[in-house]
Amino acid sequence: MIENKPYQEAVELLQKLIATPSFSKEEDKTADIIEQFLNEKKIPTNRLINNVWCVNKYFDESKPTILLNSHHDTVKPNLQYTKDPFSPIIEEGKLFGLGSNDAGGCLVSLIAAFCHFYEREDLKYNMVLAATAEEEISGANGIEKLLASAGSGSQILSRVEGRGLGGFAIVGEPTLTNLAIAEKGLLVIDCTATGKAGHAAREEGDNAIYKAMQDINWFKTYQFPKVSDTLGPVKMSVTSINTENKAHNVVPAVCHFVVDIRVTDAYTHEEILETIKQHIQSELKPRSMRLRSSKIDKDHPLVLAGIKIGKQMYGSPTTSDAALIPAPVLKCGPGDSARSHTADEFIYLNEIENGIHTYIKILEQVV
Repeated sequence: MIENKPYQEAVELLQKLIATPSFSKEEDKTADIIEQFLNEKKIPTNRLINNVWCVNKYFDESKPTILLNSHHDTVKPNLQYTKDPFSPIIEEGKLFGLGSNDAGGCLVSLIAAFCHFYEREDLKYNMVLAATAEEEISGANGIEKLLASAGSGSQILSRVEGRGLGGFAIVGEPTLTNLAIAEKGLLVIDCTATGKAGHAAREEGDNAIYKAMQDINWFKTYQFPKVSDTLGPVKMSVTSINTENKAHNVVPAVCHFVVDIRVTDAYTHEEILETIKQHIQSELKPRSMRLRSSKIDKDHPLVLAGIKIGKQMYGSPTTSDAALIPAPVLKCGPGDSARSHTADEFIYLNEIENGIHTYIKILEQVV
């Protein structure tokens, strides 16, 4: 296994991050902590809002780049917590605290791996470490802002995106250190069914709820014909419905409902929307077209390196910053996705150690 010092430092860093609230858009204090940690190791850092990034010591513009990315923002703790979400206590080999599993363990493991390679002069690839913000809300000021910005972002993007140089990325999310070679994209649409108001006691009006129900039933039963080899079928779920009515005796003229669609690599967002338009009567409006399905080839060097050390490939149903990185992305990291956003969130300490070990062993075969 790896030497003990990087593991101990990673755990201590994660404890500091847990103890510091870092809700999406409020990550400035954890960004400070990450900068301080790297600066104490004599690693110069750059910062864009609450995104912290740095490059390996012998960065060479003629080489392709590997982006190592994870996030330091968290959701807000749910009401079922029995422990203090900001108290990084260790019990029975578990480190508890908000963000410990999603994605603090991944972040500190990636940082440890980056530090391991930082001073190597013989790397075939550059390495860029990016600890980013707003992942939990798919915000505009996270990885997307960093990659799109002039200066820092363009330096990363021009090499990670490929452009003839073959760049790629590892996104740290809890996968039990297995290899998520694809993940579903997200398309959220707001639908509006329109009828005509009338008195409920008389045969008046055209009930917008009934119109919405017809469309909702279509969303419930329709199956897109193409099924992804890694991600399975497209999944559509109606997640909320409401009318503007306050009175019980008025037939509603308008009914709004929201559809959550998990898009696979078998379809584009545009193809999904066109199919929906052909089948429903409600008006629809997509909230965003940004969060696309992502994938990396099964024979990509990163994937082959992971398989060689015994990791399994799978398709992930959840969405991450991988959707916003315009390059091949492997999603991999310590922790279990099933623990994310749960009460009394935790990560096993040996998962962090294994995470550092996994990242280093995969990268050693590639760089």
